[in-house]
Amino acid sequence: MLVKIPAVLSAAEAAAMRTRLEAGEWVDGRVTAGAQSALAKHNLQLPEDAPMAREFGARILDALGRNPAFISAALPLKVFPPLFNRYDIGMRFDDHVDNAIRFTLDGRRVRTDLSATLFLTDPDAHDGGELIISDTFGEHAVKLSAGDLVVYPGSSLHRVREVTRGARWAAFFWVQSMVRSDEHRALLHRLDADVAALRERLGDDDPQALSLTGAYHNLLRLWAEV
Repeated sequence: MLVKIPAVLSAAEAAAMRTRLEAGEWVDGRVTAGAQSALAKHNLQLPEDAPMAREFGARILDALGRNPAFISAALPLKVFPPLFNRYDIGMRFDDHVDNAIRFTLDGRRVRTDLSATLFLTDPDAHDGGELIISDTFGEHAVKLSAGDLVVYPGSSLHRVREVTRGARWAAFFWVQSMVRSDEHRALLHRLDADVAALRERLGDDDPQALSLTGAYHNLLRLWAEV
């Protein structure tokens, strides 16, 4: 399931981050790559332990915790602290699959059920740089506005096209979901949206809305690992 979530950060918040990131000490992005990804990765990254990375990562985590669309789509149990990368002209990230387990700086393990990219530059700021995600329905090119987020299964083959003009900046992270199965998460996400629409139209005390709300929580109870 690929889900686009608008305005996790406002345009002003994203612009303020970019301004400060200009002064960041960027390093070779391969420092956090696995063996396979290191061969495919050609970008720059803010060091994981940089104070700015930790500050901005905490801001993004706070925004995610207040975003109903993200919570509905990801059903997060753990979120790997966001990292920050940039693609200047000539940079790209070839086809790869993310590592199944990531380790935080303090040694916590996060299973990468979902991968996520939060765009910090607008589409017209660069040519190329699309995130290409492959699934059973083909390839999907994603290039969103600054502050928008895309989440997709961590098992997906994906790449970032070469940037040919400007620069592409983003935050990226992984989510361990309470519901491991992408199929189950997709069903719950659809049901959650339908219940919300039904409650808005008929009221919270409508018998059908109450019944479907119960079905949602019973399925979550059945599938969740906490």
